[in-house]
Amino acid sequence: MATDLSEFTIIKEGEAEILMHAKNEVFFNKTQVNNRDLSIAVLRAFISKHKQEHEAKISRRAKSAQKISENNGSEIVMDEASNESATNDEKCNTDCDAHEKLSNECGSPMLPEEQKENVEGKERRDAKPIRVLEALSASGLRALRYAREVEGIGQVVALDNDKASVEACRRNIKFNGSVACAKVESHLTDARVYMLTHPNEFDMVDLDPYGSPSIFLDSAVQSVVDGGMLMCTATDMAVLCGGNGEVCYSKYGSYPLRGKYCHEMALRILLACIESHANRYKRYIVPVLSVQMDFYVRVFVRVYTSASAMKNTPLKLSYVYQCTGCDSFHLQQIGRSVSKNNSVRYLPGFGPSVPQECSDCGKKFNMGGPIWSAPIHDQEWVTSMLADVRSMKDTYPAYDRISAVLTTISEELMDVPLFLSLHNLCATLKCTSPSAVNFRSAVINAGYRISGTHVNPLGLKSDAPMSVIWDIMRCWVKNHPVKAQPEDQPGSIILAKEPVLEANFARAIASLSKAQAKKVARFLPNPERHWGPKLRAGRQITSKHISLLGADAVNGALSHADSEEPNAKRSKVEEDPAPNQ
Repeated sequence: MATDLSEFTIIKEGEAEILMHAKNEVFFNKTQVNNRDLSIAVLRAFISKHKQEHEAKISRRAKSAQKISENNGSEIVMDEASNESATNDEKCNTDCDAHEKLSNECGSPMLPEEQKENVEGKERRDAKPIRVLEALSASGLRALRYAREVEGIGQVVALDNDKASVEACRRNIKFNGSVACAKVESHLTDARVYMLTHPNEFDMVDLDPYGSPSIFLDSAVQSVVDGGMLMCTATDMAVLCGGNGEVCYSKYGSYPLRGKYCHEMALRILLACIESHANRYKRYIVPVLSVQMDFYVRVFVRVYTSASAMKNTPLKLSYVYQCTGCDSFHLQQIGRSVSKNNSVRYLPGFGPSVPQECSDCGKKFNMGGPIWSAPIHDQEWVTSMLADVRSMKDTYPAYDRISAVLTTISEELMDVPLFLSLHNLCATLKCTSPSAVNFRSAVINAGYRISGTHVNPLGLKSDAPMSVIWDIMRCWVKNHPVKAQPEDQPGSIILAKEPVLEANFARAIASLSKAQAKKVARFLPNPERHWGPKLRAGRQITSKHISLLGADAVNGALSHADSEEPNAKRSKVEEDPAPNQ
């Protein structure tokens, strides 16, 4: 049955094109182009890494086969040497018997080169193209872009539990031609049931739900092959960032804290939740990239199976103690390990890491977590992806944004969880703020490391303890005095102490990152107005949604509704509505 294109709007992104109806029947958000471009970059890096690992596996097996064949050859030579002392008849009979016995048991002798080629050929036959599962496909745009833009993909399975979405996805698959038809298939099913009935089947599973992914994680970690990739998005940022702590605990098993670092904490809560689900099946995760962008967080992790490696999980999780008076925070590791005589024992972590009252300002602590306190990025992956993105910049519609994010991530301190805000430190002390260069120089001159963070332009990651940070600020206030404050205020209590460290604010060489020194853009503004979340599919667009969608989008939807229901009374929304007379 032919499709009447007059009823649809053609949307092109990358090499894929989709047909979108004027009604809000199927979810589509233009803002997610950043998400899709970054996913394609990670998927390309994963396919390249997968090939390297497969070739390394072939090489190891070939070397093992060669050693076995050499050992067998040396045994045959030793047997022949021992038989030379016998008579000619006995030698002839022995050689014939040995040859016949060897032929019967092992077939004709195989040279090491032939055995190596046989092993490599078998391994190459076993290597299959990458299989991708998009668990919540909606219009199918993401699945179509994977199939059309990424080389090395054999099949993309797109799932959705909404009939209108599956119909739209199948329509878009046909609209994108033979390549899409050959690689992409769409199914109307519950993604959780499908993933549970297809365990260890997909090399990459992509979860991008509207809201929380928590209900899909248990089945997703089972559906990924050993060493496969799981991509996961969470858009319920109000929950993850501490707006509803009890809801976050019920969904993710972790309690959030409302600090400046709340968006990075959201990333680490999501990673800890995925690890918890993976551990139930003797699996564990290795994050390669974790990003907070726009209105969501997105993590890319590899899933491995190992009962022994899984025991290291408590070493990667920590509770967070946040002072209620100042910006001091401390991490309490859940577990520790002790090595003795080539054996490892896993024990509870030492604690508490903080006293009842903050040693800096004397206030109480709030406790949150547990969170993922191990690195959330892989430096090698980030560097490789950044190079690939720059070499293929024309294939990424959101190149400027994703290259800026990857550049900032590549300069982060990978082993430092959470971050400080220089402006918040100054707000606590009621003082003027030093420049970021001066503050970073003081930390570096004190013998510690410091970097920015992709989450917040004003955020600073450092391995310096809070005592050193406050000493630097005390030295700054001595040169830039502040007005007297009540003695019970946290700032007054902090400044009442003499600094142990004499801060040196002289310009340090590494006070600016390479990107900052070259004036590379790292934090870009939104490309257009109303760049953010959109309505859930199926909800009726009304004048209430003008702040979310914009006047043009709302008026267009209302005009379309008026043409279908001429008798209905609907009022268009103007940019500046006239007051009632």
